[in-house]
Amino acid sequence: MESMLSDDAIFQEKWDQLKSLLNTRFGEDFDMNGILFLIGIQELATIPDTLGKQEKIEIIHVAVCKLLSLFGCYEFERIDADGWPHYLPTETLKGIPRNRENRFIQEAIIRYFEDY
Repeated sequence: MESMLSDDAIFQEKWDQLKSLLNTRFGEDFDMNGILFLIGIQELATIPDTLGKQEKIEIIHVAVCKLLSLFGCYEFERIDADGWPHYLPTETLKGIPRNRENRFIQEAIIRYFEDY
């Protein structure tokens, strides 16, 4: 799977701009997990009554699935009775090299915010 932002300088500029925008808007210093949590909440469209560690992990998982669905790595399956989206992995997911996963997710985050 090929990187959508192959130029490191362009990638870094876009990543820094996005983080600056989020930090200004929310008054927090977001790391990647914080951004994933924010996207997960957006995709969930509701905040669960309790937010224990497991719920936070599940919210981040929703975000990762949504982000990777932009590149065909996951396919939306359904919304369950509790309002949680479910995704199925595709064969494309196997094409992401382990040493490039974080960068790939960061690029997907940039694309998510550019598209939405």
